[in-house]
Amino acid sequence: MTITTPNSAGWRDHPRYPDPAIEILDPRFEKYRIFSAAVERLYTGCRWSEGPVYFADGRYLLWSDIPNQRILKWEEETGAVSIYRRPTNWGNGNTRDRLGRLITCEHGRRVTRTEIDGSITVLADSWRGKKLNSPNDVVVKSDGSVWFTDPIFGILGNYEGVKSEPEIDQYVFRIDGETNAMSIVAEGVLGPNGLCFNPDETILYVVESRGEPNRKILAYDIGSDGVTLSNKQVHIDAGPGGTPDGMRCDVDGNLWCGWGMGSAALDGGKCLRRRWRQDRPHRPAGTLRQCLFWRPDAQPIVHGRQPVSVCGICKYPGR
Repeated sequence: MTITTPNSAGWRDHPRYPDPAIEILDPRFEKYRIFSAAVERLYTGCRWSEGPVYFADGRYLLWSDIPNQRILKWEEETGAVSIYRRPTNWGNGNTRDRLGRLITCEHGRRVTRTEIDGSITVLADSWRGKKLNSPNDVVVKSDGSVWFTDPIFGILGNYEGVKSEPEIDQYVFRIDGETNAMSIVAEGVLGPNGLCFNPDETILYVVESRGEPNRKILAYDIGSDGVTLSNKQVHIDAGPGGTPDGMRCDVDGNLWCGWGMGSAALDGGKCLRRRWRQDRPHRPAGTLRQCLFWRPDAQPIVHGRQPVSVCGICKYPGR
């Protein structure tokens, strides 16, 4: 009996270029493709990988292995992988601030910053006297403010956190870069997950990972004060089985998104072109479980197949 399996099933290096796992859906993606670039597996053996963040100045990549309570480090020059930190308080999403410091969302109900000397500063662990849920993903704006999502995923069981009752609703928060004052910038998002800004920081994208009937990527206009959000719109309806997770926006405004836990046919990542606003032009945006790249009219323009679910993504340079 012949069993038909998707191209993403199982891992195998591909001996020829171009890599057929990278499927260009729109010719406008051609300028981003490097002919000899292929889908590579850098490491295996994690229980649940999340939150990749690239340190270009050190030529290394960090990412979280949530259940194993560790952050791993891959070195670009040697390919060596080592443990960067353990335990991590169930660290999940990571990013860097404007001084290059590591910012981490922890399912242990806090957001932290790793200082240059290696010490850890807690940026947030409560809201008006009540514990945060399980901070998931984070991005830092050019004014130094820290924006993060706070769904309940990490406290639903004991696999990637400690099972607990939520004390607050699920919000998107902002921590001021100068005063450290914390505020709610978005509410009513069903399972807020990945988030990122477009290049000129006039749009905030947020993944609604418990949206009904499908997951969505929402888009908010950012006011002239750099804080206030308005004009909430569904930028991408992921459709049946579509599962956008972590995402980043490149310098052209394309969204590169982690696309995990859907069907095997969707394994990999997506890149999507930018969203446009009527009052001023904006640059492209994108998605990933596959790796998908989206156009301004919300049509995917490339699909990078992966052998497993993809939850997070980092883009350099990008936002």
